[in-house]
Amino acid sequence: MRIYVSGSLAYDRIMSFPGRFADHILPDKLHILNVCFLVDGLAEKFGGTAGNIAYNLVLLGKSPLILSAAGKDFGAYETHLRKLGLSLEGIRHVDEEFTAGAYITTDRDDNQITGFNPGAMRQPCTYEIGHSQTGGAMAIIGPGNLQDMTTLPERFNALNIPYIFDPGQQIPALTGDQLRKCIAGAHIFISNDYEMEMVCKSTGLTKAEVTDLPNICITTLGEKGSVCRNGQGLQEIDAVPVKEVKDPTGAGDAYRAGLLCGLVDGMELAAACRMGARAAAFCVEQHGTQEHRFTLDEFWSRYPLHLGDPR
Repeated sequence: MRIYVSGSLAYDRIMSFPGRFADHILPDKLHILNVCFLVDGLAEKFGGTAGNIAYNLVLLGKSPLILSAAGKDFGAYETHLRKLGLSLEGIRHVDEEFTAGAYITTDRDDNQITGFNPGAMRQPCTYEIGHSQTGGAMAIIGPGNLQDMTTLPERFNALNIPYIFDPGQQIPALTGDQLRKCIAGAHIFISNDYEMEMVCKSTGLTKAEVTDLPNICITTLGEKGSVCRNGQGLQEIDAVPVKEVKDPTGAGDAYRAGLLCGLVDGMELAAACRMGARAAAFCVEQHGTQEHRFTLDEFWSRYPLHLGDPR
């Protein structure tokens, strides 16, 4: 089955400040704030919602097509994706822009200051999905270019391709009408509990009204697991125990990849959500969103008492 993954491709450039931000910010001088943090170094990681989801899908044995845009500095990321065996035909190259980048500085108390340059993400991917590519397909639309996020739902619906809608960090940039339309056309709407509140505020709908728009609504709750709602009622999915939480960044993308993989393989909703929970557990045990590794045997054997093996 063809899997389309729309969203961002980005470099995560992570810096560590050995002190505390609070020790260098004077509350009574915030109107003329001018601070400089001397960091210990810089680590560059591959990230972005589309890249992260696609990476986890590869670990799960799938070969998704990424729909996104990248810039003139994409070379290292391109090599990384090629090594994963992924096609690049759905990625638009924007030569006059840099690839999107998140510049993250973390202090010793894990407080973060982040700057994000959308760069090439300002441009839609422009990849044309034809009728010949729809035989047994499913898609996920994650946070990325706003035009892609609002036009791809129409395209997927026209081609009878069920899609998961995950507006995430782009919720404030979308209008209430856009959110309502994209969610209503989705097979699944997924968000965390904070994002759900943001959607309710933007659309003017209650949580119950939002959950009634798509066929299925999934709300992730971090270490508390997730909740799935469909026409058959509500199901609670437990989080998977982890050895050590090193970095929760990217866990949501890993969950979405596991969910999508399970649905593509024909699993029931609860089993697919448990696949998502399992993938997320591997992710949080490493720093970075694409640093964890597992084989399929490791994936299925690690938590047999909690999730079993539905293969």
